[in-house]
Amino acid sequence: MGAAVAAPFVWRKKLLVLGIETSCDETACGIVTDQAEGDARVLAHIVATQFEEHKPYGGVVPEIAARAHLDKIDDVVREALTAAKVTLDQIDGIAATCGPGLIGGVMVGAMMGKAMAAVSEKPFISINHLEAHALTARLTNDVAFPYLLLLVSGGHCQLLLVEAVGHYRRLGTTLDDAVGECFDKSAKLLGLGYPGGPLLEKAAASGNPKAFDLPRPMMGRAGCDFSFSGLKTAVRLAVEAARKPLSSPFVSDMSASLQGAIADILVDRTRHAFGLLAKQNVRPSALVVGGGVAANGAIRAALTALSTGQGVPFVAPPISLCTDNGVMIAWAGLERLRLGLTDGLDFRCRPRWPLDELKKETA
Repeated sequence: MGAAVAAPFVWRKKLLVLGIETSCDETACGIVTDQAEGDARVLAHIVATQFEEHKPYGGVVPEIAARAHLDKIDDVVREALTAAKVTLDQIDGIAATCGPGLIGGVMVGAMMGKAMAAVSEKPFISINHLEAHALTARLTNDVAFPYLLLLVSGGHCQLLLVEAVGHYRRLGTTLDDAVGECFDKSAKLLGLGYPGGPLLEKAAASGNPKAFDLPRPMMGRAGCDFSFSGLKTAVRLAVEAARKPLSSPFVSDMSASLQGAIADILVDRTRHAFGLLAKQNVRPSALVVGGGVAANGAIRAALTALSTGQGVPFVAPPISLCTDNGVMIAWAGLERLRLGLTDGLDFRCRPRWPLDELKKETA
């Protein structure tokens, strides 16, 4: 694997970077620029979803996702360049997700990015998908380092101290399931369909969050780790015991109860992270939430209350930039390109790529 290399880079007032994202079921391309320091702009934000392809299966099928990326990637990139009113020659760097994610899809986007970089003789920047989520708040809100990040998605649940580009200190992670998986699997049990998270949130709006006494694993324990398998099991047992077919009130109440339990867990673990950092005399500039689950309104409200109590701003990117997108890849690429961190075309894609490893690669 070719590691990121710090090369001499001449500061320019403006950089233009194209980013490609294909790590799961979104084929996306974004183009961003920094007109001046602290003045970032999104020039193109194109996303082709695969909802219809995966809907019959109730979840993402890796082989189908990879084929869909192949079918859509050319049109998505072309549409992004048209929307931004730029040509490939005007782009300063090409960034692409190289992991973690479904490896077939990751390779589609990475090979597209490498081919474009080779043809145009532009720098190639390999992007860790999680780092892109971590840095999005700097694009949308110009958040200063260090900040506390709660990264919550279908495949990840972590608390991180974001110290600099490429420097992430993990404070806690899930011991079993990711929070987004808990949402999606529970939604499937309740017959809500796919994509589960947004449909469950919609059902919860008319439900009673105190209707079911669901467990809250790890709450109150030392440290900042998470656990969601027990909560998911409790939902399954309640569904199995309920009269069939499930009534609308049951589905709404269970959705609201699950959403409330997850919000309580996230708040408790994040509060512990603030306490841990305080003992180390580290005061984060903000509490940032990123990842697809960050689109959930109830979770945003609970975390807003927590950050207010901690005396720091709460930052959640726009919902369109919480789910997977090419803009966040382009922005992470721009931040890295600004530091002279580029990669060779021999950079290998990785299905697993912990953020902790970036520090070694960029040191």
